[in-house]
Amino acid sequence: MNQTNTTYLQGQVVEEEIELTLIELCQACDAPEEQITIWVLEGMLEPYGPQPQEWRFSGAALQRARLAVRLTRDLEINPAGVALALDLLDEIAALKTQLKRRSAH
Repeated sequence: MNQTNTTYLQGQVVEEEIELTLIELCQACDAPEEQITIWVLEGMLEPYGPQPQEWRFSGAALQRARLAVRLTRDLEINPAGVALALDLLDEIAALKTQLKRRSAH
């Protein structure tokens, strides 16, 4: 009889724990403030804080902004198209997670 041992690892992704200002996010993903502001208005990025001077972005927002930059520059997609692409990528990730959970049972 074969025995299967399952090991679960628990960790913390440091990048998700950071907070970036608008300026720091712009520098980290090499995008102008105007572009980040458009992405916030399109709903692609959700900062904490009411005004751009007070906005704080999470590590997840940094990853999302970097992907938005690549889509914008490499594929020349407009902001609405980038928003749609990011939403679809989120859906795919959620479906993959569900599939993994179901196949684990």
